[in-house]
Amino acid sequence: RRRHTSAAASQRAWPQHRSHQSPKWLGDAVRMPPKKKQDEESEERELVLGRPSNNLKMGIVGVPNVGKSSFFNALSRCNIPAENFPFCTIEPNEAVVPLPDQRFKWLCQHFHPRSEVPPTITINDIAGLVRGASEGAGLGNEFLSHISAVDGIYHLCRAFENDEVTHVEGDVNPVRDLEIVDDELMIKDMNLLDNAIEGMRKNVERKVGGRERQLEFESLQKALAFMREEGKPVRFGNWTSQDIEVLNRYQLLTAKEVVYLVNLSKRDYMRKGNRWLPKIAEYVKEKGGGIIIPFSVEFEQEWLDADMGGEDALKAFKEEHPNQRSMLPRILKTGYQALHLIHFFTCGADEVRGWTIRRGKTAPEAASVIHSDIGKNFIRAEVYHYNDIKELGNEAEVQSGGRKRTEGKAYVVQDGDICFFRHNS
Repeated sequence: RRRHTSAAASQRAWPQHRSHQSPKWLGDAVRMPPKKKQDEESEERELVLGRPSNNLKMGIVGVPNVGKSSFFNALSRCNIPAENFPFCTIEPNEAVVPLPDQRFKWLCQHFHPRSEVPPTITINDIAGLVRGASEGAGLGNEFLSHISAVDGIYHLCRAFENDEVTHVEGDVNPVRDLEIVDDELMIKDMNLLDNAIEGMRKNVERKVGGRERQLEFESLQKALAFMREEGKPVRFGNWTSQDIEVLNRYQLLTAKEVVYLVNLSKRDYMRKGNRWLPKIAEYVKEKGGGIIIPFSVEFEQEWLDADMGGEDALKAFKEEHPNQRSMLPRILKTGYQALHLIHFFTCGADEVRGWTIRRGKTAPEAASVIHSDIGKNFIRAEVYHYNDIKELGNEAEVQSGGRKRTEGKAYVVQDGDICFFRHNS
């Protein structure tokens, strides 16, 4: 599995960057969800692993000294410690980061509001995980509880050499590092399931708790058997709605969606080649698949410095690097999608705002994100889509063109909807 890979193979594994389209990720390792038809949305509401909340978070996870805090700094522009020392991030640092969205920018330019509030994603920087964390090594259980508190994972690994940045394992091997973290999360989940099963076994055998307890017991057994036999995280299992209802009560670490981030040197990012990329792609494929995004924290920091230096500095930096671009917008959007999040807009002269909700939410549920009383006293929603006003030019044309419509309580809000909610006071 870890055979030598030629430079040519490394080049083939690199995603092709084109200014007019998104990068192509690493071959078969990519697992992108198919587009859903609108009539499938209600079913998805029942079948998504994880918390039903709209206030969801991504956590940056990895072994120590792979660039997590530096990556967090680049994402959030927050000044937190990023020293070259394991466990320098003792408490998880949280940032609410604006989500790049050209639709929001266009709406602000169109409505000229007094207030602009973009859609956001919440990101936690979690200190490094070491081998044996599930048994308390390092700051083991504390860090695992921090991972439990987030809903999706940016799994960051290091694929660059730098003698000035020590590695907790002694050398650079991103496949091994990915394995360490994945194994610790698997062990923690299997221990939790095993303890839960044994804790209820006697009562189930005595028929205490009835049919509901029996079904919960069977779902937990099914999940534990899958993890032991397949060696894969819970999120890749084939679960019934009953299974998912049970598993969501236990908030398993391996049920969380994962986006794999490969931190390269600036040189490798610029030349679009690194010997570890094919091996990482193979590992991720063996584990069930996932989205892999190669990027360079070093390059992102330089981009950020240029951006903070003003329009002329950023323009000069882009001219110096015409074939490269920041991957942070793509990383943020991919994390947002991994959490099954979408956003709708409220627009007017006072404010243009993007509101974040879980995909599949109804109009009253979306209204509750603005204020619980609006959802509770919901009457109807007046809705049109961003594409409608972008195409027709203004609200009057949207109205006269029949694109603005009235929706009731059963309406499932779509990504890019512009909503006005009528409610009793």
